[in-house]
Amino acid sequence: MAVKVRKKVEKIFEITSEHEFTVHALDLFRYQYSHNEVYRAFVDARKIVVENIIREEDIPFLPIEFFKTKDVVCGNVPPQAVFRSSGTTGMVRSRHLVTDLNLYRRSFIKGFELMYGDPQDVQFLALTPTPEQAPDSSLVYMIQKLMDLSSSPENGFFLASHSGLSARLRQRRARNKKVVLIGLTYALVDFANNYPGDYSPLIVIETGGMKGHRTEITREELHSLLCPAFGVEQIHSEYGMTELLSQAWSQGEGRFNTPPWMKVMIRDTNDPLSYVGPGETGGINIIDLANRDSCSFIATQDLGRMHFDGQFEVLGRFEASDARGCSLLI
Repeated sequence: MAVKVRKKVEKIFEITSEHEFTVHALDLFRYQYSHNEVYRAFVDARKIVVENIIREEDIPFLPIEFFKTKDVVCGNVPPQAVFRSSGTTGMVRSRHLVTDLNLYRRSFIKGFELMYGDPQDVQFLALTPTPEQAPDSSLVYMIQKLMDLSSSPENGFFLASHSGLSARLRQRRARNKKVVLIGLTYALVDFANNYPGDYSPLIVIETGGMKGHRTEITREELHSLLCPAFGVEQIHSEYGMTELLSQAWSQGEGRFNTPPWMKVMIRDTNDPLSYVGPGETGGINIIDLANRDSCSFIATQDLGRMHFDGQFEVLGRFEASDARGCSLLI
């Protein structure tokens, strides 16, 4: 069964229909129920009959908090990497044991390509810690690997040198590459306040909220601050988390698209076993088919809304949930 599922997971990047997605999701549910002790105990505690799971809506979603106290992993294969969520002092951080880094790399590279094209044609600038400063950050790992594919000598991490980033952004663009600046929201705001300018053409990608480092502001307020400071018409966004191996991307207005092997479902805030329709606010559930050896079915602490065109928005977090996310890397 394990070998069969591994071969099927390799095909998730070829999904072209809702039916194919559902088939993969149900197969992966059965595999993870059988091989993931934490997930199986959660499903059993809810007295769910596995044979009755015949739709995506029937699948139990594991609360993301389990990653703080348990090793959510299938089998006992030694992990190739352990990614940890960011957190403030005294906060319990989530751990994601990744047993196949190649699968993670395929997921974020393919997902990036679908939105922005070949990473080889991109110059990457980052307002994040370096891999040495944050060796257990899945975000920083992703950025470094994208830089490696780019091989542009102008790539770089600039969290410690905003003046250096400003100079780099003003340099003549070499080899007709797109220039992508991806950064922690807190760091982008600081840069925008101190080094505003017309840096276009440029793609600016923010990775999350202020999360304890600045007063929280709305997405509209954030983008209205960043757009003129960088000389761009839209601010792009990345929505990912330590506990997953795939990301959603927004090319403006905070409306996210998922790659074909990832799906967002909006659960009812009053009845977490039910789902709400487009336009209604609820909790974000995520299916990440790339998360083969962990858990592909995660109930997050984020609030969101689905649009009729299949895009979704992230609207905030449930009250009393921990501040967490990439901005806490600062």
